[in-house]
Order: sequence, then structure tokens, then C-alpha cells
Amino acid sequence: MRIERNENHHSYRCWLTPAEYERLEAAASSYRDALIIRLGGEVGLRSFEIPQVRPADVHHVDGVARLRVREGKDTTGSGGKPRDAYLPDSVESDLLRYANVEGIERDESIVDLTPRSVQRVVSRTAERVGDEIGDEDWQKVSSHDLRRYYAQTLLVRKSMNPRVVMDVGGWSSFSAIEPYLNAPTDEVINEEFAEAGL
Repeated sequence: MRIERNENHHSYRCWLTPAEYERLEAAASSYRDALIIRLGGEVGLRSFEIPQVRPADVHHVDGVARLRVREGKDTTGSGGKPRDAYLPDSVESDLLRYANVEGIERDESIVDLTPRSVQRVVSRTAERVGDEIGDEDWQKVSSHDLRRYYAQTLLVRKSMNPRVVMDVGGWSSFSAIEPYLNAPTDEVINEEFAEAGL
């Protein structure tokens, strides 16, 4: 895990590896908590967007699942900006299964928590991982780091078109998405040039 202190010196930015992300998800204490982690890390939702999710927000475009985020982050002052997030099949299946088992109606929130409670779920789960493996760095992991993991997975690990990532993730500009990326390591630089055949 790579960690940087934020400018305010009170919080951190953590870049999880895929193995660390999987460990975090596995440490969730309930099915709901695992869904919270997956909605952040695999769908790119912010902590305040997760409680908005309803079964009715799941739809398909040309056979591919999307999740309607009704009120995303607003950077213009004119209200939350809606978007259609890409919804991986396994997350869609788990989300709808959970709603069915819990008897959640189409227009009810699947995760009936406040945004702050969503943040606490992620923090508690990360602290649990840290306690299990004896690594205090996990105490620095926040719900926003799941969104960071999502952005880095799509842009760096999967080499996706940045404009596609911006659209599904709700970023309005390249400068808005840049902070989610970390500086490349020497290993990554070497691999990129090797793959390019240079």
C-alpha cells in the first residue's frame, strides 16, 4: 500500500493493490458491508452516493448493467450531477440478491445508512485487517481510497480510455481525475516501455 499525507496533514491518500482490496472485502463483517466496499471499489461510488442506491436504479444498456447515480457530486453549484455508472455483473447480482433477501422494495435504499456511517464501515473494516496482520497503515484507509482504487484500476491496470472513466465515475475533467493516480514506480515505467516495444 502506498500512502501519502494530504495537504491538510490530518488525513491520508492510500493506494490499495488488488490483493489488499480483496483482503479488505474479505474482512467485511456482513454481506451489506461487503457491498459497501464493492460499490466503492468496483463501481466507483462516493460515500454519499452509496445510500442513494435502490433496486430501481439498476438498468441495462444494450445488455450491459448500469447503475443510475441520481445525485452525484456537484462542482457547479446547481445540484447533484446524475450519471450512469458501469455495474459489473457480479456486483449487480450481489446487489439485487441482497435487496431480495432483505425484502427491499424497488424504490428503497439498499444500504440504509448515512454517508458518515458508510465511511465508518470502511474504516472499521480496514482497521480489522490492520489488527489481523499487525499493520497500522490500514488505520489510514478511508472510503475515498476505494474510489481511488477504482480509478487506478481502470486507468492504470486496465488502460481504459480516460474519457470513459470520467463519464462513468463522475469526474468532470482530467484535472479532477489526476489526483486519484499515484506517481509510477520504476517497475511500472520499465513495464510500460517494454510493452510499447521501445
